Amino acid sequence: MTQASGLPAYFLRPGSSFVEFLGEHDPAFFDRVRPTQSVDAPHGTTIVASQFDSGVVMAGDRRATMGNVIAQRDIQKVYPADEFSVVGIAGTAGIAVEMVRLFQTELEHFEKIEGTSLSLEGKANRLASFIRGNLGMAIQGLAVVPLFAGFDLSRDAGRIFSYDVTGGRYEEHQYHAVGSGSPFARGSLKKLYQPGQSATDAVRVCVQALYDAADDDSATGGPDLTRGIFPVVYTVDGGGVRRMPEGEMQALIDDVVAQRYRRPDGPVADEAGEAQA
Repeated sequence: MTQASGLPAYFLRPGSSFVEFLGEHDPAFFDRVRPTQSVDAPHGTTIVASQFDSGVVMAGDRRATMGNVIAQRDIQKVYPADEFSVVGIAGTAGIAVEMVRLFQTELEHFEKIEGTSLSLEGKANRLASFIRGNLGMAIQGLAVVPLFAGFDLSRDAGRIFSYDVTGGRYEEHQYHAVGSGSPFARGSLKKLYQPGQSATDAVRVCVQALYDAADDDSATGGPDLTRGIFPVVYTVDGGGVRRMPEGEMQALIDDVVAQRYRRPDGPVADEAGEAQA
């Protein structure tokens, strides 16, 4: 049935949620993409995020594993969600990437329908509902645990949100990490994070944390110097989302690796709380 506008009726339903629109137009869609039993699939791991004086940084390693096999060496795990937020994925890679695409479309759809963007907390809540909708697959071992961060225009500050597999949402302060290498990354972040640090220092701290995670967790990939594969790093501030260019990453990785030749376990913090190279 079509309306006077020429559009089918389901295009004219009220509401600004793309997921609700999709569920009403094609309710079997979500059932078709859900497996009926547990399957082996590549998993992505460690994502780290850190606040800095005027925003937030998120970085992810590039390795995906399937059991003890490296399934992919250059997977991207951190994506821009919209102009002022980013999302990093840990868990079943294929489902996580699809969730990110659906989340991007959801935010874009809301902005087109409502004529304004969701607040940062609104975006974090929408992502929580996506995770909650994936609970059935998570029970089958296909869990997705993202990390969300962005610049809150109302507070003029960067904020970080973490989740559990049931969709529980938690705001993190200063820094956070998710994925199998996160215990090691958080230990590194705890030692190196400095309140009020610059964006440059925050990027370096996140890269050091990923290096430490890769040092102790086989599912986390370190910088691949021979193939030129480095972590994906995004910064978000009042100017929007920016991906760190490959040339800048190359220079930073060269510096970090040279430092590790001198001190393999990485920089340490002295009793005054200052990191020592």
